[in-house]
Amino acid sequence: MNYREESLKKHAEWKGKIETVCRVPAGNKEDLGLAYTPGVAEPCLAIQKNPELSFELTRRWNTVPVITDGTAILGLGDIGPEAGMPVMEGKCALFKAYADVDAFPICIKSKDTEEIIQTIKLISGSFGGINLEDISAPRCFEIETRLKEELDIPVFHDDQHGTAIVMAAALMNAVKLAGKKIDEIKLVVNGAGAAGIAISKYLLSLGVKNLTVVDKAGIINDSELFNQPQRDLAKLINKDNHTGTLKDAMVGADAFIGVSAPRVVTQEMVRSMNEKAILFPCANPIPEITYKEAKEAGAFIVGTGSSENPNQINNVLVFPGLFRGALDARATTVNKEMMLAATEGIMACVKDEELSPEHILPYAWDKNAHASVASHVKEAAIKSGVSKLYK
Repeated sequence: MNYREESLKKHAEWKGKIETVCRVPAGNKEDLGLAYTPGVAEPCLAIQKNPELSFELTRRWNTVPVITDGTAILGLGDIGPEAGMPVMEGKCALFKAYADVDAFPICIKSKDTEEIIQTIKLISGSFGGINLEDISAPRCFEIETRLKEELDIPVFHDDQHGTAIVMAAALMNAVKLAGKKIDEIKLVVNGAGAAGIAISKYLLSLGVKNLTVVDKAGIINDSELFNQPQRDLAKLINKDNHTGTLKDAMVGADAFIGVSAPRVVTQEMVRSMNEKAILFPCANPIPEITYKEAKEAGAFIVGTGSSENPNQINNVLVFPGLFRGALDARATTVNKEMMLAATEGIMACVKDEELSPEHILPYAWDKNAHASVASHVKEAAIKSGVSKLYK
């Protein structure tokens, strides 16, 4: 199938991937009197006295916006909020299909950090959590940080943490299958934007010690070639301020993670890696190196962002279940414990005896995987003390 051509035809046919469905009858006087006026005044007054009742008396408890400013849509870059709508609608459809979360696309027509923060704060009372999507770095870091500080509902930037969670699950299972240890591997991450920085920090917390991160200007270091979030990361992983190219970094590496640009990895680079090399070239829609090319060059395990190849590494395995668990716990935030639980929930769906170079993750459409993530996250929210329902 030519996915691009067929998708354009289907979008014209669908005219949108989500719709509003009425949950109550509205066919007679009594129906209207209960769902609308005059009866609706009573829940309004109850919520006025206690705003927390908005979670009990409305759909707020199960509702999440998928919010973008259109500046980092897939691998397409800054294409604008309207052009980002197909992706946001797609995310909303997956929320509903895999976790029964009601999600709505919100595309903000502004690139001003403060305007975006204030807009989200002003509408936050309608939702049980906030999913940030496809907002470019470095602004996305401040937007997420501020919202997490100033709101009492979960705020989650999927491009950062969703990608980090699923990437960690893939890497840990791959390392196990390769007979290596996470704290002994040499890892290269290419792409030091929102996803690359979040992946790097998360994997450091999971035990990775030898990490090199590369961006367009080369190996990141504490110099003016790099932005402040990149320099802050470099201070943790490159204290000697090493410089060099991606080709230099790949020599002797055990694993490669790509969240960068198409075709920047060559077969020569793959051959320069350590034995049983692990490659996750996940640039969308064209990866850093194709699955076929990487395998031909001797890679042991290859995972990409595409469903066309084995080992699809896609944050669709994360966000539906993570929000399901957070909403069910009525969590006030998404903390580190909940993120680790999500990774564990994904890994738990592929037993050791099922692991193979072509199967290191559950399939993105496996509803058992989403249920596993949800249950793990809910339990972690309760245990870590951020649940309003379970004290």
